[in-house]
Amino acid sequence: MEKDDFLYPRSRYYGEVKPENLVFNANLQEFAQRVSLICNLETGGKITSIKAYEEIKALWKELKHSKHNLGIGQDPSEGNGNTQ
Repeated sequence: MEKDDFLYPRSRYYGEVKPENLVFNANLQEFAQRVSLICNLETGGKITSIKAYEEIKALWKELKHSKHNLGIGQDPSEGNGNTQ
């Protein structure tokens, strides 16, 4: 097993296979891994609770921005703001 596969495991995707869903799933898994790491750092006393909160809040904003840009959860007739 590769070190990165051990440290950053990926679960397979079971939803509707569309490019935007796969990208969002990857972003969601990365979010979960990074939140777990931040929580472990805070629990271990390496960062403060305030710093952990700020980091997780920033990650949440990134994930939310990704969801919006990919058009996840929007009515298809609304469009996702991307022109093709």
